[in-house]
Amino acid sequence: MNILLTHGYYLNEDKKEAKIMKPYPPLGLLYVSSFLKENGLKNKVFDSTFSSLEKQLQWIAENQPKIVGIYTNLMTKINVIKLVKLLKNDPEFGLPHIILGGPDVTFNCKNYLNSGADFLVIGEGEETMYELCSALIANDEYQSIKGIAYLVNGQLIRTSTRSKIKDLKNLPFPNRAAIDFKPYLDTWKTYHGKSSMTISTQRGCPYTCKWCSTAVYGQSYRRRPAKQVVEEIKLILDTYHPDALWFVDDVFTVSHKWIDEFHKEMTTNHLNVPFEIITRAERLNERVLKQLKDIGCFRIWIGAESGSQTVIDAMDRRVEIETVKQMIQKTNAFGMETGTFIMLGYPGETEADIKETIQYLKEANPTHYTITVAYPIKGTSLYEDIEDHIIHQPHWETSTDRQIDFKRTYRRKYYDYAVKKVINEVEFERTKTFSRALIHKVKSTLLSLIMLSLKYS
Repeated sequence: MNILLTHGYYLNEDKKEAKIMKPYPPLGLLYVSSFLKENGLKNKVFDSTFSSLEKQLQWIAENQPKIVGIYTNLMTKINVIKLVKLLKNDPEFGLPHIILGGPDVTFNCKNYLNSGADFLVIGEGEETMYELCSALIANDEYQSIKGIAYLVNGQLIRTSTRSKIKDLKNLPFPNRAAIDFKPYLDTWKTYHGKSSMTISTQRGCPYTCKWCSTAVYGQSYRRRPAKQVVEEIKLILDTYHPDALWFVDDVFTVSHKWIDEFHKEMTTNHLNVPFEIITRAERLNERVLKQLKDIGCFRIWIGAESGSQTVIDAMDRRVEIETVKQMIQKTNAFGMETGTFIMLGYPGETEADIKETIQYLKEANPTHYTITVAYPIKGTSLYEDIEDHIIHQPHWETSTDRQIDFKRTYRRKYYDYAVKKVINEVEFERTKTFSRALIHKVKSTLLSLIMLSLKYS
């Protein structure tokens, strides 16, 4: 076997996911696998999600692939580096060419290459992986291939940037047959009562949020024809019979014309399947909400990030918090679930901003919400803004960007407690029983005292 595609995510090591249990397969790898296969390069995919590093290494030792392509991102970086070092330092694995791709490699080229990778794929992976794998298998030159990085005598070489794929309809469907979907479907069914699968309709995001990485697909908007997407939905339903779909697009309703076409295709094919999406508040209206609900949408995640307009403007979100709040309320009124995302600890955020966020969540009343403490991803505008104000830069190989700390209004620990404070305040508002409400109120008071001490320490 010449080509193996794999990644470094192991569900049994993820304590947070072990509580949530909503695993999804590596869709990007399946797209690369499908593209290689369509163009004559046979390949295998080792999906590590329900496996382990030991079994992954055993498989590689037994099959001796000439090329190992590994997807890496912010959260899997540490495992990927461990895997790379083991493969490069033990002849038992056949000393394959190691190619890394994914969002984290673009702005960390030298680090990844110094860790043992032979090549990096910068940006979208399909065309570049095909050309690079073809060259390596044939022992041809690769220096003119666009979109790769490698070392020559310790010096970093980055070839010219590859243009983004303009027409996504030319991409084959992801090679879902390459992995076993049963563990995913069974896990969802066991923990949530219904199974779910992912599907992608677009690439890129045209918006400018300063904390968001656009390292792979860029600040662009490219979309597959609605008719083709519906064909893929039908194939998924016929083959795997999931109870729901999760559209992984950054802004699903960015184009109302496309939504019109998608609604028409779904209706024409008599399809009504439960699905959830992510989008922006200003790209929703009553007509779009009606169309989405009509074809099965049961949950819409609407980005906000903060309840403070000051913080939202600092993020360059380019949306009014009142618009977000009203659209969450309208979506609720349509009988669909809502979700929103909150980020605390953004540069300049104050206690007053956090109070506005609490009030926003109470008034908007989303069905679900998630809260994180802001962290700077290398290559983003946020990273550029705080780079000269970093107060803790951990060792690169054994940490992630989540552990970078920078000068904020208050200490980093203050915002850890602020997350708990926000949750308790909001849940106090929602709690219907006196005993639960009292517990949230007591916790909230204690958290306020802790935050006060951290604020002035």
